[in-house]
Amino acid sequence: MSANEKRILTGFEYAKEVYAEKGIDVEKAMQKAAGFAVSMHCWQGDDVIGLEADAGGTSGGIQTTGNYPGRARNGDELRTDFLKACSMIPGKKKLNLHASYAELHGKKVDRDAYTAEDFADWIAFSKENKMPLDFNPTYFGHPNVADGFSLASADEGRRKFWVEHGKRCREIGYEFAKAQGEPCVINFWCPDGYKDTPADTDSPRARLVKSLDEIFEGTKQISKEYVLDAVESKLFGIGVESYTVGSNELMMGYALSRGKLLTLDTGHFHPTEQVSDKLSAVLQYIPQMLLHISRPVRWDSDHVVTWDQETSRIFNEIVANHYEGRVLCALDYFDASINRVAAWVIGVRNAQKMLLSAYLAPNDKLREAEYAGDFTYRLAAQEEAKSMPFGPVWDMYCLKQNVPVGEDWICEIKQYEKDVLSKR
Repeated sequence: MSANEKRILTGFEYAKEVYAEKGIDVEKAMQKAAGFAVSMHCWQGDDVIGLEADAGGTSGGIQTTGNYPGRARNGDELRTDFLKACSMIPGKKKLNLHASYAELHGKKVDRDAYTAEDFADWIAFSKENKMPLDFNPTYFGHPNVADGFSLASADEGRRKFWVEHGKRCREIGYEFAKAQGEPCVINFWCPDGYKDTPADTDSPRARLVKSLDEIFEGTKQISKEYVLDAVESKLFGIGVESYTVGSNELMMGYALSRGKLLTLDTGHFHPTEQVSDKLSAVLQYIPQMLLHISRPVRWDSDHVVTWDQETSRIFNEIVANHYEGRVLCALDYFDASINRVAAWVIGVRNAQKMLLSAYLAPNDKLREAEYAGDFTYRLAAQEEAKSMPFGPVWDMYCLKQNVPVGEDWICEIKQYEKDVLSKR
C-alpha cells in the first residue's frame, strides 16, 4: 500500500466513524452511488457539430462558445476522447447520442432515412466497452429547419420529413436496446418558435402534438421494454425568445396524456424556478421522468456542471424520496472555452459527488424530526451535515472505482492534451 493510499484509508476510517454516529453506512452509500447510471453526452467532445458529411452544427437557440484546441473531428477521435474521460470518472455510465452523430461513410442518406446501420460503429463501441446507449432525434443543424420550425412546421413537406426522422430514431433506439440488453432512452426536443410574438400561438402547438402522435403511432410496435420515450420542454432560445412551441405546459400535458416520460432540463426554466422542487410534483402523476442536468448562468447557457446548491438538492430529492428507479439522469452541456475532455470529467465527477453526498445525508433523522414537528433540529442538522467529512469518503470511492483521486486526473488530462489533442 502506497503512502497516499494509507493517507486515504486513515481519513476514510475517521469519516466512517463520524457518519456511523449519525446512523449512516458509508460502504452502503458508495455501493448505491456506484450503481446509479449517469448518461454522458457525446456532444461535449465536438461542440455539438456532429458527424454527418454536411453537419450543420448548432442552431435553434443552441450556441457553443470558445475555440480551445483539440476538438474531436470524427467518430474515432470522439470515442477515444470519451473513453479517456470515462477512465477518470467513477460510477455507472451510459453514452448519450444525438442522431447527428451518424457515420455515413460516404453514403448519401438524409435524417428521415437513417437506420441502425448508420450507427454501427457506436453499437460496436457500446458492446466492447459495456456502455449502453441513449438517443436523441436531432431537430436542429439542418436545412429543413431554416425557417426555425421542424415538427411544428406549417410546411407539410418539412413537417413530414421530421416526423419520419422521429420514427427512424425510435427504430434505431430499438436496435440499440436489443444489442445492449436494456432499454434505450430517447428524448424528443425541438427548437421551434418565434423571435417575436406570433399572431397565431395555437396552430404550431397543434401541429407539434400531431407530429408527435404520428411518430409514436407509426412505430407503436416498439414497446417500453426496449424504448423509453421522453418529451422535453424549453423556456426560450436564441432567436426564439418570445414563443416556444414546446413549452413546459405543452410537453407536460403531452407526457401525462400519452404515457411518456417528461424531461426537465435544469437550464430550461426561469432563473427563479427550481427544478428540484418540480420532481416530487411531477412524479405524483408520471411514473418516470428524465433529467437533463446543466448549469445555466442567467439563461440556458449550458455551462459545465459544478457542485452547486440547486443540483445538490436535485440529487438529494432523488435519493431521499427513493426515486432512483423513476428518475433517469443525463448531462447536457457544451463548453469549448476549456479542454473538452476535462469538461466531461469535471461535470460528471461533480454529478457523482452530489449523488454520493446525497446517499450520505441523514435523511431518515431529518424526516423523523419533521414528522415530530421539531423544525429546530431539522434546520440545525441540515446545516451540520454540510460540514461532515465527505472528502475522505469521495477519495476512497474513487480509489475503489480505480479512477484518479483528488487532482491527480488533471495531470492525466494535461498529458493527454500534449500527446493527443494538441496534434489535431
